[in-house]
Amino acid sequence: MKTKLLNIILLISFLAISCMRNSEVWGPDLEWSEIPSAGVFIVNEGNSTYNNASLSFYDIVTREVKNDIFFNTNATPLGDVATSMVIRDSLGYIVISNSGKINIININTFQYEGEITGLTSPRHMHFISASKAYVTDLYARSIAIINPLSREITGYIDVSNNSSEYNQHPTEEMVQYGRLIFTNCWNNDNKILVIDSDTDQPVDSIEVLIQPQSMVIDRFNKIWVLTDGGSRASTYGYEAPGLLRIDAKLMTVEKIWRFELGDSPGELELNGSRDTLYFINRHVYRHPVYSEQEPEVFIGSPNSGSSGRFYGLGFDPYTSDLYVSDVLDNVQRGFVYRYRLNGAAVDTFRAGIIPSSFCFK
Repeated sequence: MKTKLLNIILLISFLAISCMRNSEVWGPDLEWSEIPSAGVFIVNEGNSTYNNASLSFYDIVTREVKNDIFFNTNATPLGDVATSMVIRDSLGYIVISNSGKINIININTFQYEGEITGLTSPRHMHFISASKAYVTDLYARSIAIINPLSREITGYIDVSNNSSEYNQHPTEEMVQYGRLIFTNCWNNDNKILVIDSDTDQPVDSIEVLIQPQSMVIDRFNKIWVLTDGGSRASTYGYEAPGLLRIDAKLMTVEKIWRFELGDSPGELELNGSRDTLYFINRHVYRHPVYSEQEPEVFIGSPNSGSSGRFYGLGFDPYTSDLYVSDVLDNVQRGFVYRYRLNGAAVDTFRAGIIPSSFCFK
């Protein structure tokens, strides 16, 4: 992208955020007489080993935010490093990696409903049916099979490649095409694994670039994968990251867009109609799934230095609003920015420590 155009985008984004009222930036933590029927859960990772992960909730109508809703409602900490959240019916499942468990809440009352324990380092949960779900794992070399009704682990899918050097395969996000579940192996890996959900067995794999960080499947059954390229210090490898398009039916890579060496793209999301990609690579980029052109900057990061950075990204399928988090210094409460589909800034508020993902009610 031309430098002039990028500078204009950065200036507009900075001015829009700067013009927000202090009361909006430091939104008061108000009690609600009735919990809103629609809103956004913000999963705040917290610091590793500090047991300070938390959950926030944002009312999209009144723009009020309530932080630490799990602790304040249930008088117990959420856990150590919250990774993701998924909603099924009236229940929210919050995956806590370092604690090796999934906390379950009623999304209408925030009340604790139970937990799923016995996991190693869980990352994401994907429902196959009401009675079966998969949970990916960073270190277990297996995917746990869960019965959400009994809240028990009923089995495991072995994904190990029997190599001790890089602890492969770690599994991360999941997308589904028919009975097939695709999961990206992010840490020191370059594979997308294919699982048959009828037999709970791996049936294939797709080689991609180094460290596939996130993935989605669009309305045309194309799987999109962002790789981060690893790091200079990695013994596994270091390369320019990329955006890949994969045909889910043929399981073949159709096209690769390359970024610059040292870039770190991630947090790939789709809009509600599943025809436009959004992701972070310092700035927020937007890319129509039918486009063969290079992805373009959509929202410029307001941070020019290293004191803060865009970190988490979520697209509200009900309102088409975009939410982007800034973790600041990873110690204080981070910011969340809300934007319209045209890129106009709507609101800014503080969430918890390291706000990383969003779940829409």
